[in-house]
Amino acid sequence: MKKLILIALCLTFSGLAKDSPPITKVLFLGDSLTEGYGVKKELAYPYQAKTFLEKEGHKIEVLNGSVSGSTTASALSRLKWFLKGKPQLLFLALGANDGLRGIKVEESKKNLASAIELAQEKGVKVVIAGMLVPPNYGPDYGREFKAMYKDLSEKYKTAYLPFLLKGVAGETEFNQEDGIHPNEKGHKKMGKLVADHLMNLLKEE
Repeated sequence: MKKLILIALCLTFSGLAKDSPPITKVLFLGDSLTEGYGVKKELAYPYQAKTFLEKEGHKIEVLNGSVSGSTTASALSRLKWFLKGKPQLLFLALGANDGLRGIKVEESKKNLASAIELAQEKGVKVVIAGMLVPPNYGPDYGREFKAMYKDLSEKYKTAYLPFLLKGVAGETEFNQEDGIHPNEKGHKKMGKLVADHLMNLLKEE
């Protein structure tokens, strides 16, 4: 009798394990917007996205490799480090500080391309998150900067989120007093946007 009960329990738990979705590691590589400047780190949008995705039945592990103030120049070196964690997805959200510093778009583009190439070489799927620069940087620079992300996405055939701060940028309700960094409500809104873009990639896993 005891043997029968043990066998039944083993079959039950093995069935549960079989039906359980695999854990997907998502590496977020960004700056202060992704690190969660000014809010509790666990409330930053990568973790908000995790919450939304897990409500849909996905199991997510967040690797947040973001550093406030960082530019695209650090993308490759940080990616090399975090690849040790064996992520399946890379959410690349860098460039905002490049734009604010007026760094040449070609330089930023080259830095991002190096990171994308390494990720794809390692079999990691990439999502590129686009950014915009304030209008005072001039229309030419603004257009070139915006186009950089789309160009990279098309060249490397990656998933693409045109504007990470869609519905958040410039909205007092969703930003801290500095008008630049999202507050908790802003991060939640960003998390939903990001989760929606990651959903299709997770279905392909």
